[in-house]
Amino acid sequence: MSKETDLVVERYARRAELGEDGRYSALNPAVWQGIQERQRALIGLLRRHAGKPLGQLQVLEIGCGGGGNLLELLRMGFTADNLSGNELLPERAEAARKNLPLACQIDQGDANQIDRPPQSIDIVYQSTVFSSLLDDDFQNDLARRMWDWVKPGGGVLWYDFIYDNPRNPDVRGINVQRIRELFPEGNFDVRKVTLAPPISRRVCKIHPSLYTLFNLLPALRSHVLCWIGKK
Repeated sequence: MSKETDLVVERYARRAELGEDGRYSALNPAVWQGIQERQRALIGLLRRHAGKPLGQLQVLEIGCGGGGNLLELLRMGFTADNLSGNELLPERAEAARKNLPLACQIDQGDANQIDRPPQSIDIVYQSTVFSSLLDDDFQNDLARRMWDWVKPGGGVLWYDFIYDNPRNPDVRGINVQRIRELFPEGNFDVRKVTLAPPISRRVCKIHPSLYTLFNLLPALRSHVLCWIGKK
């Protein structure tokens, strides 16, 4: 593994040491409100840009974790034998293999070492991966590989946060200007989504409906969901 991938492993280990306090549980109103908002925005992007029936599209997710995003795609109409994931951490890759149908291919290891032919994938998906990559050159190399894998007419599907977290030096925000630098040839459709978690956790303790009210203000949204199309 490269130096940066070694550091990513260390960063995730530090997060695991902090333990789970319920803030990421799907039973938490702040979490499920954010998930449902992102799903609606994702469906909108796919309706505009997928180009053909979802079941015919080849998808590769970089940093698939335990397979949650791929499970979402299955529910939307993608087919298991057209879905694949890459995950750096062995325990997360194993969880994905257990959670997903056997037809889904899960590869464990450095994403920059994936052996896929150029222009062979309709959608390359990344969700909160690049914000954990603090080395610009590593980001650039991975973005180039992702772009090379995308078929003409396909795209990169991107979800990540745009602001730095002053309490967590192991991540950094990736703003839209930086995303455009990573994919200079792409055609962008950008949606600002997700009420900033510190705000959503507070307001949802009062009532879950306040998520929608506060989320009406774009300045309070902390993430972007992008379709980066390839001609």
